[in-house]
Amino acid sequence: MMQLEFVTVDVFTDRRFGGNPVAVVRNGEGLTSAQMQSIAGEFNLSETTFVLPPKDEAHTAEVRIFTPKAELPFAGHPNVGTAFAVARSGSAFGRALGDRLLFEEKAGLVPVDILKDGASIVGARLTAPQPLSRGDNAPVDIVAAACGIAADDIETRHHLPCVASCGTAFIFAELKTRQALTQAQPRGDIFSANFPIGGATGIHLYVLDGAEGIDAEGIDIWTRMFAPLHGVPEDPATGSANVALVGLLASLRSEPDLSLQVRIAQGVEMGRPSLLEASADKRGGQVVETRIGGRCVPVMSGAIEI
Repeated sequence: MMQLEFVTVDVFTDRRFGGNPVAVVRNGEGLTSAQMQSIAGEFNLSETTFVLPPKDEAHTAEVRIFTPKAELPFAGHPNVGTAFAVARSGSAFGRALGDRLLFEEKAGLVPVDILKDGASIVGARLTAPQPLSRGDNAPVDIVAAACGIAADDIETRHHLPCVASCGTAFIFAELKTRQALTQAQPRGDIFSANFPIGGATGIHLYVLDGAEGIDAEGIDIWTRMFAPLHGVPEDPATGSANVALVGLLASLRSEPDLSLQVRIAQGVEMGRPSLLEASADKRGGQVVETRIGGRCVPVMSGAIEI
């Protein structure tokens, strides 16, 4: 009989029961992939992480990430929440921790900086494990149908719906109005019949501040993410999508060199408002680094016997 210690953390929020919850199993060594997947299905959160001893002692830990239905190579809010939980414990696998953690993941190494308010650990900020990559465009009509909106709701002046990734691929579609974003609803039948497209099974919709229907101080972008094929009809906060989004937006700018910083709201329509702070550095016309972070709140702790 194994006893697994877990905590849950609300990520990208400063208040309990906001943001996006993640379950962190702090001693996952010895579990099979099938057992991890079953535990993730039991939690039934958008993601559950398992902290394992690192393969390289120079790193903090290996982290594996599961949705209720599949393992992911990289994800944003699970990394932020896992780093917050590990940092609060003070050590990992017998070693004291500093203010930067380094996680081994299937997408590569993920550096995560711990955010503090004085001596208190309040959150984390990750650097994406892979540079921005942009794939094929996705059909406007299929993206619109999958999200329950009209094709005319999609803004195509800046880019067509397209696949992009900094470790996990999503389809990105800009909408014209906040109203269209609010009215969107995932259509599981359309997803099942048409996805994945270009390796992406999730759609990330966004509206830029200044578009019709937006009046909110301090928010640059409003987003929603649908991934029903991964058991996530809608996600309250998607770090892996938003870290690629800030990179995509930087790549579309005409300046060859810039540092772009944005504040992103997600989860509002779900009643779990989240605030994500994202940034991208562009040098010589290429996006060279993307980051995303935010505050976290501990919620639950307990044990699983298996």
